[in-house]
Amino acid sequence: MARRSPASDRIDRILVVEDLPDARTWLQDAAIEAFPDATVTGVATLAEALEALERTPPDLALVDLGLPDGSGQDFILAATASSPGTISVVTSIFGDDGHLFSALRAGAQGYVLKDRSRESLADMLRGIVEGQPPLSPTIARRLLGHFHEPDSADAGLTARERDVLTLLAKGLTVAAVADMLGITANTASGYVKNVYRKLNVSCRAEATLEAARRGLIRLH
Repeated sequence: MARRSPASDRIDRILVVEDLPDARTWLQDAAIEAFPDATVTGVATLAEALEALERTPPDLALVDLGLPDGSGQDFILAATASSPGTISVVTSIFGDDGHLFSALRAGAQGYVLKDRSRESLADMLRGIVEGQPPLSPTIARRLLGHFHEPDSADAGLTARERDVLTLLAKGLTVAAVADMLGITANTASGYVKNVYRKLNVSCRAEATLEAARRGLIRLH
């Protein structure tokens, strides 16, 4: 789940995890176009990615799933556990449910297929600082179509839980949500857990899309 407040946070360090040189160059060029002032580093293996994560955790990681020495999902799991500020976005040729939902459960906060132009990808990446998860249109449709009609549109969310959900969808951190609502961080964290449980999701990206599907929020 994203943990950045769009009003204050910047993308200063970007890590591109991609073994194919041409694809890595394409991703690095898109990242530079989206964030001209950021430092962009490219690596080709899972081992190199994990070393970079430990040495200098990135603000944003663009991660291919099929690496020569493992899965990019292992990097996402490691980043989620050790570097909560890192936003992991999958860049892949795989658009099936198995890869998609496994990556989201691991902590991915976006999923982009490698059929985009550099300019289109750069536009998607810029939306991150506004709390918009980068998703290829086909991936967004797959996510929305995955769920059947819910028993209850609001999933039994309380008014306060809906407030928290709306702020999370805008990209606010849990701490920022707490400040805005005048509650403690622990209380806000409890509301977030309730929201995830009631929507049957495990991360911010899933919560945002499920809330949009139910008409609880709007994606812009």
